[in-house]
Amino acid sequence: MRATIGTPGRQAGQPRLPAFLLAVVLTLIAGAAAAQTTAPTAPEGAIEVGENAISDAEIRNRIQQVLAELEAFERVQVSVASGVVTLEGIVMDSAAEEELSGIIGRVQGVVAIENELQQNADLNERLAPALDRVMGRGERILVNAPIFLVSLGVFAVISGLGWMLASRLSLWRRLAPNSFIADIYRAVARIAFLLLGLVIALDILNATALIGAVLGAAGVVGLAVGFAVRDTVENFIASILLSLRQPFRPNDFVEIDGDLGSVARLTSRATILISPDGNHIRIPNATVYKGRIVNYTRDSNRRFTFDLGVDADADLAAALSTSVAALEGLAFVLRDPPVSAWISDVGDSNVVLTFAGWVDQQSSDFQKARGEAIRATKTALEGAGFGLPEPIYRLRIENAPEELAVPPSVPANRPVPDADLPQAATPEIPDQATEEAVDRERKAPDAGTDLLSEGRSAE
Repeated sequence: MRATIGTPGRQAGQPRLPAFLLAVVLTLIAGAAAAQTTAPTAPEGAIEVGENAISDAEIRNRIQQVLAELEAFERVQVSVASGVVTLEGIVMDSAAEEELSGIIGRVQGVVAIENELQQNADLNERLAPALDRVMGRGERILVNAPIFLVSLGVFAVISGLGWMLASRLSLWRRLAPNSFIADIYRAVARIAFLLLGLVIALDILNATALIGAVLGAAGVVGLAVGFAVRDTVENFIASILLSLRQPFRPNDFVEIDGDLGSVARLTSRATILISPDGNHIRIPNATVYKGRIVNYTRDSNRRFTFDLGVDADADLAAALSTSVAALEGLAFVLRDPPVSAWISDVGDSNVVLTFAGWVDQQSSDFQKARGEAIRATKTALEGAGFGLPEPIYRLRIENAPEELAVPPSVPANRPVPDADLPQAATPEIPDQATEEAVDRERKAPDAGTDLLSEGRSAE
């Protein structure tokens, strides 16, 4: 009576599918390995025949002499038949197989190589070379430890000197035109000392070849980063150039790409303007550097112009002389350059006269001065009997009923005497509101570093 041992519920004759699949896979792997090992390799070159052919014994002896000097192939057996070399035995790994095939292929007379080698499966023997390499590297590190420490100390000393030198703020601020440029000088000094320490340390280690690789990698990385942050780099360079050129000073009234305002600050990223309405305008420095800048306060003298239309039948020469006399009588209008006036255009119902005068912006408000000049000129022309006609349009309506007849004109209200009007703003008193807003912006605790220098003249 035969007893069978199996799992509960499984009959003795039932096949085991997982074991069968495992056997099939192992068989395929073994077959592939066998096919790989039995495939012969043929060295390059012509096969010699006749008396010049080398005997199999000479080939075998030469190969055995070479392998005897190589410890890695001490367990390899060689046999030669008709120039075909058959290799049997154990090697460490596939790299050793390729190396052995390359060595035997260079032996003269070898026609083909039959590789029947097996790789070593002993774990201890496989790990021993790796452990030997690690131990060897550790020994080399211990042997070279003093030179490593010396090079590290040299690097630390040079880097520390650069850091100490860069920390002397007074030195760099004397060399630089402003604090922003001083910070750039300090950063460049730190990097220069770090590179110097690295070069000397690598030279002590006799590893100067790494310098080219490090600098090349740094260049590639810097190029990639530069393309990625191109706008930021452009804005940073524009900040440097603007801080050096100083195209305007604080409180200068400028126009930059259509934006009007008084200059408050120049930071490392943007130029801050205060508009006449009190709004903050932040313009990137790259736009400022490449844009069109109009500085209205660079020269304290500024010209104003305005137009007035007089009756076409009026004496134009008398109108011009009357207006010029009225402008010259204003205290805030400069005598040099002189007041000027000319006929600029002929309108539909009047002749347009243009007047120009100069004011000192340091002692007068430009907009108030222009407004007062218009008022004085208009009053002088009307007082001299010159009419300032409005546009007149003549309409003709055919077959119009009587209801659409033009009603009688109503006389206009009499003008109010000047004594009853409130006093107008005095042009000689400049408006301080914008300047006060600029001062508040410059003194703000979170304003940051201002790159403008009040003591330096603008370019």
